[in-house]
Amino acid sequence: MAVDEHLFRSLTEEPRTVVRFYQWERPTASLGCGQAAEKVIDMGFCRANGVDVVRRMTGGKLVLHHHEVTYSICSSDVETFSLTVAGSYRLISEGLIQGLARLGLDPVLAGAPPSSYARGTMPCFAHPGRDEVEIDGRKIIGSAQKRTGGKFLQHGSIPLAADEALLRAVSRKDFGADEIRMISLSEASGRPVSYESAVEHLVSGLAEFFKVAFEPLRMTGEDLAAIEHLRANKYATGAWTFRAETGA
Repeated sequence: MAVDEHLFRSLTEEPRTVVRFYQWERPTASLGCGQAAEKVIDMGFCRANGVDVVRRMTGGKLVLHHHEVTYSICSSDVETFSLTVAGSYRLISEGLIQGLARLGLDPVLAGAPPSSYARGTMPCFAHPGRDEVEIDGRKIIGSAQKRTGGKFLQHGSIPLAADEALLRAVSRKDFGADEIRMISLSEASGRPVSYESAVEHLVSGLAEFFKVAFEPLRMTGEDLAAIEHLRANKYATGAWTFRAETGA
């Protein structure tokens, strides 16, 4: 989370886009920036079972990061991504769809979710949101965005293998067997999909959709120091992770 925020903060008015993929060392639940932890997550279970908890700078609902590809895209390129949350969100979904298609899948953009999901405390993967990515009516990518003027950060979760039992245990919401509408890359493909294979196809799909060639990003010592400062003074603190309500 600190790396993502640092990349976002590093953007200037000069058009620039950074795409990042990563994994998590341990199962980790992330809260949307405005969620009240006590309403959506079972902290007793998390502490007893080694599940870490973080708060994102983006919005959205509770996400369990476990056996997944996490992506992060931050940009100040308004000509490519537009000046709106909805416009940039849809474009990124379309680029990710192109990557999933390279894996032999047939994903589509989702329509509007029911109002009960939009207003409630269900986890992110309980239902596809508008312009998120679904396969056979089940969410395969959950995303959230933070925008300030002409720059934004969007990151999201793409399950390699779903662990619905752990998601249910982490969440404070008691939901029925048919209330989690998620699907993993491996289930959709009918075969195991590795992190490396998924990222390779997602990068190729994004490059093809946006008609760009990616270049490696080299972190400097100054970058790493700024990231560590954010980690230690924000993301590792209870004041940020467990604060009661709202704010960015």
